[in-house]
Formats: sequence, C-alpha cells, structure tokens
Amino acid sequence: MDILNDFAFKQKKYIPVFPKANGTPTVYIEGYPFEDDEPMAATGFHGLQINIFSDQISRYFAIDEHIHIGVDNFIYYREGDITKFVAPDVYVVFGVDKYPLRRSFYTWSEGAVPGAVFEFLSDSTANQDRHEKVRVYLVDMGVQEYFIHQPEMAKPAEFCGWRRDASGDIVEIVPDARGGLFSEALNLWLRWEEDETTHVRLLRPYLPDGTPITTSMEEEHLRRQEQDLRLQEQDLRRQEQHLRRQEQHLREAAEARAAEEAERRRELEAELARLRAQIANTQNESR
Repeated sequence: MDILNDFAFKQKKYIPVFPKANGTPTVYIEGYPFEDDEPMAATGFHGLQINIFSDQISRYFAIDEHIHIGVDNFIYYREGDITKFVAPDVYVVFGVDKYPLRRSFYTWSEGAVPGAVFEFLSDSTANQDRHEKVRVYLVDMGVQEYFIHQPEMAKPAEFCGWRRDASGDIVEIVPDARGGLFSEALNLWLRWEEDETTHVRLLRPYLPDGTPITTSMEEEHLRRQEQDLRLQEQDLRRQEQHLRRQEQHLREAAEARAAEEAERRRELEAELARLRAQIANTQNESR
C-alpha cells in the first residue's frame, strides 16, 4: 500500500471546513510591539516540542492556503490597547491567508481569532497558563479551544484542554481511556508519548481514525522505505521477466527439438519404406 498517498487522501477528508475571514492579512501595525527580547523556548525540551509540533501541524494544514499557523508571536486582540496581547507557543487560525508571514497577529484586522491555542508549560508561566490564560483565550479573545502540556519528562505529566460549550461556558475537554484529547477545532486527536532519547514528553496530533501525523524525519523515512519497496518491486519484476524469458527459451528449444525428432522420424520411416520396397522388388525379380 502507498502509505503517503493513502495519508494524503485522508488529509483532504478530515481537514475542517470553515468560512473565509472578512479581514485583511496584516504584517504589522505601527505602534504595536512585535518582540520582547525573550527567547522563543524556555528550555531545550520546550524548543524541541514546539519545533516538532508546529512542523507537524504546519505540514498537515499546508494543503489549504487559508489556514495560518503561528509560533510564539504576539496576538493583539483589542484594537487600540497594546496591553491586550498574548504570545502562545503555537496557534492555528482558520479562514485567513497562510501568507504573508506576520510580525504579530491582529484579530480585528484579520477578522478572525485562533481556533486552537497551545501552551507548553514552563516554570515561569505554568501557573498563568493553567488559570488566567484559560479565561483570556476562551472568553476575552473568543478562541474555540485551549490546550496546555508539560513536555519535560522529569516533571509530572500534565495535558489538559478547554473549550466553550454551546451556552458559552468554559468546559474541560474529557480525555479518552488513553489520556488523549479530541480537538473539535482541528478535527484531530492529541496524545503524548515519551521519548527516552531526548527525555521529552512529546505531544503529537493524530487523524480521527488514529493515523499519526508524521514528523519531517518520519515522513522522510517513509519516503525512503517506499522508494526501497518500489526498487524491490522493480527488481522482482525484472527477475520475473527474466524467468519468463528463460521459460520461453526452454519451450522454444523443446519445441525445436521435438520438431527435429519428428522430422528425423519421418526421414527414418521413409528410408525404411524405401528399403522394404527395394527388398520386395529384389525378391520378385529373383522369382
């Protein structure tokens, strides 16, 4: 089976349907700072988690030009108030142009807010992420879903999510038996796994049917595997063709030998008939 083509089919099937936003892609608005001199990741654990997760999400949603993925840049959510901003680790906005890249994201200018926001817990912001930001994201900004995750394996596992229900109340997303959370906004399952090599507890996205969204390295590995399989199949076809040619040659040789033997038999029978006739003539003459 062609794994990558099979995944591409599912990808088109499962990507959410959404309306186009009524705003304009905005790279920068004068007067709104777009950097704070803080490093992107609090630790190497966070850096690896952010890079891998944003890469997976970005590649998955790359087929739709109206899905924007943001990584650790400011989101301003109230026009005229530069204090009303957040800088989530990863966020996904539906209905806005993927490009151009923005220095910051301005919700009123774009005419949209993120559908899903992700924060990866660090010591300096964990308390804020668990409590204050739940209301900021879901109520003040109007984000559909908000998730937090602890990527450092040395710390207790912590993966939670919230959304607003039909009445507008904030509700915690109930995990399944394996601790996974389903994102209605992304139409994806979210689960974590421990990587003993890096000691990172990686949050990973999965399709609704459980198919994992690969990392770039995993996808490259799959491409190489499929290329190796294609080469093996081509080699097998060449061997089969060689065997068929050999069988054809053997059949042709056998048929040629059979034809030669039949001709030789006819010649011998003709010679035998001639000799018998000659003998019969000789006997008749002797009488």
